[in-house]
Amino acid sequence: MIAETQVAAARGERTELVGKVTSAKMEKTIVVEVQRLVQHPKYRRVVRIAKKFYAHDEKRQAKAGDTVRIVASRPLSKLKRWRLKEVLTHKASAE
Repeated sequence: MIAETQVAAARGERTELVGKVTSAKMEKTIVVEVQRLVQHPKYRRVVRIAKKFYAHDEKRQAKAGDTVRIVASRPLSKLKRWRLKEVLTHKASAE
């Protein structure tokens, strides 16, 4: 555990994003949609922008609708550059 924290401190902080899982149908891959607020350059109105990120989910613990935290990692495939760090909230099941 101590070695892991020293290695993490040596390579710096990793970028973390919080978003909602839109798809979990692939093998060990989830699609996370991250929304942010941006001011429009001409009209100065605040606009909601959404972007999708492909993230690696080794244990397949995230389901569609969950809110998750992802962290930047080395390229894992053509599109995957993020790993699942934790599931923050689970989607309320319709039971």
